[in-house]
Amino acid sequence: MCSTLNRDRVRVRFGNRKGAVGITLRVWLSSAGAATVQVMRLLRENPDGVDVTIYASNVDPSAAALSVCDVSAIEPRYVSNEEYARFALDFCRTYRIDVLIPPRRLDALAGRVADFAAVGTSLMCSPLSAVKALTDKVRTYEIAGAAGVPVPPWREARDAQEFRAAVDELSMGGETLCIKPSGEFSAFGFRILDDRPLTMANLRVAPRPVASVEAIAGAMCRAAAEGEAVPPLLVMPFLEGPEISIDCLSAPGGELLMGIPRAKQGRFRILLDNPDLVDIARRLVRHFELAYLTNVQLRYRGGQPVLLEANPRPSAGLFHTSFADVNLPWAAVRLLLQGDSGLRNPPRLGACLAVAEAVMEVAPQVDGQFPGAVRRSADLVPG
Repeated sequence: MCSTLNRDRVRVRFGNRKGAVGITLRVWLSSAGAATVQVMRLLRENPDGVDVTIYASNVDPSAAALSVCDVSAIEPRYVSNEEYARFALDFCRTYRIDVLIPPRRLDALAGRVADFAAVGTSLMCSPLSAVKALTDKVRTYEIAGAAGVPVPPWREARDAQEFRAAVDELSMGGETLCIKPSGEFSAFGFRILDDRPLTMANLRVAPRPVASVEAIAGAMCRAAAEGEAVPPLLVMPFLEGPEISIDCLSAPGGELLMGIPRAKQGRFRILLDNPDLVDIARRLVRHFELAYLTNVQLRYRGGQPVLLEANPRPSAGLFHTSFADVNLPWAAVRLLLQGDSGLRNPPRLGACLAVAEAVMEVAPQVDGQFPGAVRRSADLVPG
């Protein structure tokens, strides 16, 4: 009954911009990072003129996003999926959240759409099966390759012996290799394999995330000897060209409604008008039945685009798509609540963007607390 009430009041707000507008939409952005600040702006500046109250949370009390939302909270850290899901459900129930947009802990939430609906919250998330597959890069490459999506050559290594064998095999083509953990570790575990000794020239330029083959193999051996878990590593060619990040909006079931490719080179971004790149994203989105806001990353190898990774969550740079004259975060909210994104015109592509520092004023510190007077009302699970 609560879920129906929430959807009814949201429908009143969307139905007519000039009609009754007595109720505000409550949107919770969990695990809110710095770039989420721009998503907040887009939600507030939505083309339907709907009033939006932004709830934001993070495990870090000093996260910048907590200073510019309307209601802030601290998330529990280092808890199980079951505990995190219980925290999220209690938060939604307590604050009568209409929409939850989670960029992380998706494996804890994706299978609980009905549970959130029961407390009146619409969960913006892809199916659990897609979340599990795409947070495992090995499974991603296996499934994508079988579906005809171009992938680079790769090998999985679970110990030092497999790692050395993978390096020997893949290095025969003369390409520089790299590694990354197969699981959900963001970019933290990425390293370029480089056995050359450090030079003074290296110290005069910005550092690169490099490691030697023996350093990686040694770390795997020591971890195994000490009983530490060794995450599977993906060994593959290092693709140096500009990364292509495709921000996707899709309906449940995997129908791509809009894909905006973004070439990333240093501090510049170009919104590409390239249907071939969008078609690769379309095939992935359809195959994994991705829903709402997701992201596909490509790089070129031998002049052909290949899959780098696909994420069942929005990218940190999603707000760049606003320069294409679309508001994808709001379109996703409309799609979630009404089944209609509201998008009627194609995106404006071809724009070149420069990424520069931005500074904003936030509330001053109060009684020594972090800016924004972070509320600990979310401590439903010890954090």
